[in-house]
Amino acid sequence: MLTTAVALSGGIDSLVAAYLLKKSGHHIFGLHFVSGYETPSTDEIFEAGGTQIAKIPQDHPLSEIKNRLDIDIWMIDCRRAFDQKIVNYFIDAYMRGHTPNPCMVCNAVIKFGLLLKTARRLGATHLATGHYATIEKTPGNRFQLKKGLDPDKEQSYFLAMLNQEQLAHAHFPIGRLTKAQVCETGAENHLMAASGHESQDVCFIKNKHYSEFLGEKANVQQRPGEIIDVEGNFLGLHKGLYHYTIGQRRGINCPAPKPYYVIRLDMANNQLVVGFKEDLYRNECKIDQINWIAEKPDTGMEVKTKIRYRHEPVASKIYPTGEDTAIIRFARPQPAVTPGQTAVCYSGDQVIAGGWIYG
Repeated sequence: MLTTAVALSGGIDSLVAAYLLKKSGHHIFGLHFVSGYETPSTDEIFEAGGTQIAKIPQDHPLSEIKNRLDIDIWMIDCRRAFDQKIVNYFIDAYMRGHTPNPCMVCNAVIKFGLLLKTARRLGATHLATGHYATIEKTPGNRFQLKKGLDPDKEQSYFLAMLNQEQLAHAHFPIGRLTKAQVCETGAENHLMAASGHESQDVCFIKNKHYSEFLGEKANVQQRPGEIIDVEGNFLGLHKGLYHYTIGQRRGINCPAPKPYYVIRLDMANNQLVVGFKEDLYRNECKIDQINWIAEKPDTGMEVKTKIRYRHEPVASKIYPTGEDTAIIRFARPQPAVTPGQTAVCYSGDQVIAGGWIYG
């Protein structure tokens, strides 16, 4: 019998993933990682016991799932790693004028890093999550990451930084289902999610602007500065660069015949560079720290590229320029190519590679 750990967030997706695995004959147990940013806080569970792993207490919302599925659920203390690897990354990205993508890092470092290691230490061969994606093994024993069936929920983009070792031990039970089918399965089997909301992109920031979080967490002070256009002309004053991201239209508040958009954040000079919509478009982007899921090509390769999660993949060509760097040239210019975001390249429904946009 296969033993599989399931990362349980409390939402319906991971709950149905656990149900389907158990129904198919897997021996399963649940893992719920604690980041330190939960509401209400669960920190005292670990502080009282002096351990990094603890059974779900009876008064925890996930205890209903434990009883319903008749499985053990363990809470894993990831607070230190989450602060060091996710929150500090988030702060550092903003300090460099980049727009961070914490879910990409969390999936690779926390869920399929620390959590997967814990799962295997507890006897599991695989870690399952409620992601809408699929994995296939090739005859050459290479693992392919592919799109999930539901185009509206498809999440392979967020998994593009997983390496071959991680993919070999990953399982996505709902990847071939639609969200409607997942909800229907949950309702038919009286499975009630422990949390009544979908996962958020920035789970550790609640009910506040990023700038407020940066001020509280890292004592980052907001510095008003100049707004200039792409020609260097002074247009007005901004309230602090951390309020803006490339492509943003709202909040610039400079009168013009047509709307201004954020083109660039000049951190060195504390200047917000704005322009018109046509100034946003780029023919190419540079990426680094590439994770090649498919075999790295020797020369340029035809792909379709997403430069953010909700971006429609665009025909393009990726040219490796080094061991972990490349240039992506778009078949048609793309707006708001944003440093700090992830470019993910596809061939059909297969993820070829993912890398961080830096220029």
